[in-house]
Amino acid sequence: MLLLPLLLVSMDVSVLYFAVPYISEEISPSSTEQLWMFDIYGFVLAGTLLTMGWLGDRIGRRKLLLIGTVGFGLASVAAAYASSPLMLIIARGVLGIAGAVLTPTTAGLIRNMFHDEKQRQTAVAIWTGGLAGGIGLGPVMSGLLLEHFWWGSVFLVNLPFMAMLLILTPLLVPESRDPNAGRFDWISSFLSLAAILPIIYGIKEWAANGVNGTRIGAIAVGVVIGLLFVLRQRRPDPMIDLKLLGRREINGPVFSKMIAMFCLVGMSAFTAQYLQSVYGLTPLVAGLWSLLPSAGVSITTPIVTILLKKGVHRSILVSVGYVIGIAAFAVLTLATPDSGIWVILLSAGMLAGGLVIVMTLATELLVGSAPPERASIAAATLETGAQLGGALGLAVMGSVAGAVYRDEVVGALPNGLSESATGAVEQTLGGAVAVSGQLPKEIGDAVLGAAREAFTNGVQTTAYMCMALLAAGTVFAATYLRKVNVRPDAVNPDLIVDAPVLQDAPLR
Repeated sequence: MLLLPLLLVSMDVSVLYFAVPYISEEISPSSTEQLWMFDIYGFVLAGTLLTMGWLGDRIGRRKLLLIGTVGFGLASVAAAYASSPLMLIIARGVLGIAGAVLTPTTAGLIRNMFHDEKQRQTAVAIWTGGLAGGIGLGPVMSGLLLEHFWWGSVFLVNLPFMAMLLILTPLLVPESRDPNAGRFDWISSFLSLAAILPIIYGIKEWAANGVNGTRIGAIAVGVVIGLLFVLRQRRPDPMIDLKLLGRREINGPVFSKMIAMFCLVGMSAFTAQYLQSVYGLTPLVAGLWSLLPSAGVSITTPIVTILLKKGVHRSILVSVGYVIGIAAFAVLTLATPDSGIWVILLSAGMLAGGLVIVMTLATELLVGSAPPERASIAAATLETGAQLGGALGLAVMGSVAGAVYRDEVVGALPNGLSESATGAVEQTLGGAVAVSGQLPKEIGDAVLGAAREAFTNGVQTTAYMCMALLAAGTVFAATYLRKVNVRPDAVNPDLIVDAPVLQDAPLR
């Protein structure tokens, strides 16, 4: 039941991938407008997670889930029938706000519905698997719908599930909230949004177009506002309890998931490019092949749940997840432009399987450790960290791979290319693919071969970088998380706020 909102939220991250040509033909967005159609959803979602998590704890998680469901449905209709680029951008922004409602709210409900540790571990594993699976399912669902319907159908597919949530949630989901929550802090809400938006924007622009003063300035402005937000939380009734964040049961999972998302999101972008631009697959075929790595998730998720129930310590399992990720990147270093597709798919499957272990355990540990009345804001903090980790992964790994690509492709291009063709090839692998198709076959093959080799070397460089980062994560998990062993509803008394938990309906 609580899996449905997560599937829809995560699918909307990637559902536009195949629809762009149809949207361009219908409403003719500029290149800047097209970029905002993609990015506004993630920007707004990341910027409003903390506010929505706090609201769920304050007004009731079930109530906010229903509000978010209605908002998501209405925004989906508006996006489907958008008649201008601006209308679609605004609708995607509203979808981001609704998505920010659904993610921490469902995690908070899990904390309050499943008091038994083993049941909660299973629920969190399913929750995390749904969140990861939806991102991979989005492009495939989009491609299938676009084969038969117009581009707006990629948004309308949400409506039957939204209707199901509205009907079943009041019947199956008990209400829970913090009975002693203070007044809504508009200043903290504004500061959290004003801090995260420029940081995410600056990082994503860095990933797409390189570093310049404007992008570094945006990140710096966000950091300064973030410090103001932290200072604001020292007041008697904060949005986020800084003492709570100081506990390793909370900050350990946040840091662990940031590392996992850094590597997983960054490498996912390379995998998609590899399938399409190196192996020459169509978007739909590439999307279908990209479903295979989800087998890694389907294998490791139930195994880690069983091991948790048998008493294996979380720090050991998180370390194992990181080690599997290291092995996945080691496999990736074997990839060449001429190697079989199995190398990329095996690496992606191992990476997804290993790092979803980390993300599942990070979520389970944080949700189980957070006071029930603060469960939604704790989950929002975790997901905000994950968003930042993913954005950093795209930026840093994209910059490193891009630098290696440009450095190597320049010296490998055949003589006689025009200045414009050389410039296009030097920018991206996609530009090289486009240019090669306009050249005589022998020269075009040489250009494409040089570009694919340079791209592969760039990806391998980032693979070594991620292996080092995951090795550090392994040490962190084995040492810092080793002392964490929180039992459900027997949390360290210092973590409990002086407020009873209200349950307006019996647990089911």
